[in-house]
Amino acid sequence: MFRVFGHERIWVLDGGLSRWRASGFDVESSASSDAILKASAASEAIEKVYQGLRVQKNIEEQTHQHVDARSKARFDGVAPEPRKGIKSGHVPGSKCVPFSQMLDGSQTLLPADELKKRFEQEGISLNRPVVASCGTGVTACILALGLHRIGKTDVPVYGGSWTEWGAHPDTPVDSSEEQM
Repeated sequence: MFRVFGHERIWVLDGGLSRWRASGFDVESSASSDAILKASAASEAIEKVYQGLRVQKNIEEQTHQHVDARSKARFDGVAPEPRKGIKSGHVPGSKCVPFSQMLDGSQTLLPADELKKRFEQEGISLNRPVVASCGTGVTACILALGLHRIGKTDVPVYGGSWTEWGAHPDTPVDSSEEQM
């Protein structure tokens, strides 16, 4: 997501801040001037974020493999959505790769060979374009990060994700219950 906003020099605390601290590294509370987003980057970012109209078009044209980071139960529509007024299910044609499958028990990103296996098991081809989504656009970034680790650096995130899609009365939705 930082790249969308124009930041190119980014590092991920693999394992989070708690692992950083546990490893004995220093932390500080001030932000550097490099960390402040410039207004011009914001307008460019809006154009880079994958939006709902492109999702609708992708259902018809299948230009991107749509990968959803939510749990399988939410994807299948058998678990309720945590937000009121949001339909259950998934975008037609999308595939589920829960973000938790990208992480090991210590919440560290899996090695590249394991990540590649997880995507391949779900039929995701690294030779075709991919778009990632989730509930709100946050955990989809973990899928994008996993794909980045295995060499797929051009993965957009659907910013509105399921909260936007599932709230709209006219968007098509699939669920496992419909397929039974």
